[in-house]
Amino acid sequence: MKIAAIIPARYASTRFPGKPLAPILGIPMIERVYCNVSKARAIQDVWVATDDPRIEEVVRGFGGKCIMTSKEHQTGSDRLAEAAEKLDVDLVINVQGDEPLIKGDALDLLVDLFMQDSSLQMATLKTKISDLEEIHNPNVVKVISNKYGDAIYFSRNPIPYNRDGRNVEYYKHIGVYAYTKEFLLKFVSMPQTELELAESLEQLRALENGVKIKVAETNIKLIGVDTPQDIPKVEAFLIAAGEKS
Repeated sequence: MKIAAIIPARYASTRFPGKPLAPILGIPMIERVYCNVSKARAIQDVWVATDDPRIEEVVRGFGGKCIMTSKEHQTGSDRLAEAAEKLDVDLVINVQGDEPLIKGDALDLLVDLFMQDSSLQMATLKTKISDLEEIHNPNVVKVISNKYGDAIYFSRNPIPYNRDGRNVEYYKHIGVYAYTKEFLLKFVSMPQTELELAESLEQLRALENGVKIKVAETNIKLIGVDTPQDIPKVEAFLIAAGEKS
């Protein structure tokens, strides 16, 4: 199986313009993501998909590979699909360019799911929520799965609703996906669905179309970068882990 990771990265972010190039302890965020993804044992190729020559220049400058894509894409999946269409690949791993703490081991978990089930079309990750504030934070997407590890639903609201105060575990969805190339190209051609639009979560389009999404659990702790205020949080985490400023 030919496996490639593609990192969609656009410059024109509303809340954080130029986000992929933001330095984290002196290293551009896109470089950190690229290097961490490259450590996955099962991934043979890593690409950045961007619409901006400034990002392309930085990626090529640190020795990375880049695919230029249209500026007209509405979603990261659309950008991913355009890039994947140009590659000879069977399985595509979609890693967001604003996850500088992503680990190769977590991506290998996704690949292992496809090795175990040849009929699988899509998979993603979850991690147990330990911070109670995250349960009620709409920016933290929650996921519930069935006993076979298939996603039942994703939501910005706390799910499940704990009516009787039971000892319920909540899981945060980690927005990293694996798709077969065939399914990815089919997925982006599907019309958007009502639940997807209501929650603003693309993965619900797959569930609403009856597609199984396998969910692997990991203990990885990520700090996604949505705004400039998130950069110091990532830097503090890295310094605490032993990286020098």
